Amino acid sequence: MNILVINGPNSNMLGVSQTNILGSATLGEIENKIKEAIIDGVKVSFFQSNYEGAIIDRIHRAYDENIKYIIINAGAYAHTSIAIRDAFLATAIPFIEVSISNIYAREEYRKHSYLSDIAIGVISGFGVNSYILALAHILSIKANNTNK
Repeated sequence: MNILVINGPNSNMLGVSQTNILGSATLGEIENKIKEAIIDGVKVSFFQSNYEGAIIDRIHRAYDENIKYIIINAGAYAHTSIAIRDAFLATAIPFIEVSISNIYAREEYRKHSYLSDIAIGVISGFGVNSYILALAHILSIKANNTNK
């Protein structure tokens, strides 16, 4: 099974920017923690961009690459991008939306996401573990499908 993890704008600055809200882990450290949680038979790849169009192009390529699930932290684009939403609708790749911070404890505009209602799940506020919880869910789906 192939899983893609997408990180949106400013996630390349994790560990440096807004550490009081987002914590001290860098994007590289988050990727390493995800790699450590992977089981046999699962391949994970990573993509980060500050550009909306690049994220859309990567979602489209994921369709051609037979990516089975996407974990996405769209950052601010979650609150603004109908185009990323449309890319998910076009490809029909199941995805989990993650946020490091609790978006409901932040600014009012962060409480709405254009992705949440089409995601298979939303995980917010558990720091780096938001990614691990999303991965755990996907792995449980794989295990349930294997046992049938």
